Amino acid sequence: MKPVLLALMFLSEEHRAQMAQSFELVYAPDAAQAAAAIAGHGARITVVLTIGATGLSAAQIDALPNITLVCALGAGYENIAVAHAKARGIVVATGAGTNDDCVADHALGLLIAVVRGIPRLDQLTRQGVWRTALPLPPNVSHKRLGIIGLGTIGKKIAQRALGFEMQVGYHNRSARTDVPHRYFADVTALAEWADFLVVATPGGAGTQHLVNAAVLSALGPRGVVVNIARGSVIDTAALAAALREGRIAAAGLDVYESEPAPPAELIGLDNVVLTPHVAGWSPEAVQASVDRFLENARRHLAGEAPVTPL
Repeated sequence: MKPVLLALMFLSEEHRAQMAQSFELVYAPDAAQAAAAIAGHGARITVVLTIGATGLSAAQIDALPNITLVCALGAGYENIAVAHAKARGIVVATGAGTNDDCVADHALGLLIAVVRGIPRLDQLTRQGVWRTALPLPPNVSHKRLGIIGLGTIGKKIAQRALGFEMQVGYHNRSARTDVPHRYFADVTALAEWADFLVVATPGGAGTQHLVNAAVLSALGPRGVVVNIARGSVIDTAALAAALREGRIAAAGLDVYESEPAPPAELIGLDNVVLTPHVAGWSPEAVQASVDRFLENARRHLAGEAPVTPL
């Protein structure tokens, strides 16, 4: 008999079929379906696949007496009760490294779109407005880029920024010894130095509203903030106020606190570019994430260590 897999996020038909080759798949992509699946199949489920935003709570873990493996499809795992799982001897693994290039590409795309005003220029062009009636959009090149969180994705964003001949600074819990970029121990100091601020840090309680009113004011009236990490890292109310009052110039957000609903405070502002949490989504990246999960699960069920354990 195939082991029983509980999947708690959206999966395409193709990927469900791929997983069904190795598992009996219980597909529960929303909260109501998850509760029903756990109630109906809890004792049979041995592997859980989730994402960081959905997670897997301690109560859910306790309702699944026979699970031995919990995997996050992507790199994030902020809402998985990792300590509780490990205390029960459950292995936890992630999809770290499978969508880094895609996220870094999207971060630069948002930055260029926001700084150059591309979405608004598209709208105005369709209305017949010519360039002589418009203010000049600034360069992206030769600016200072501050990155909050220089992990694997942050490093790839920095690599791309160097192609635009930008100076790169970063904030981490501690300085890295493997990069030449300037380290800032304080987020506000990084924002004061930077022209552009990109958020690439993990979510969770430790980074809740790390980018607050003070940080945004430090970024300044020509500053731009981009978030491809987690919506919880930026204080949305403070961001909306800073944008309306001209304390920063613009923002590009792939993630926001209200998701999947759009951020009501921001949707009426023309100096904001929004995308629906797709930075890590491409055919290549999603396939790599699914393949990584299946390899992590195969190894675990064979008594081996997964490729990317926590």
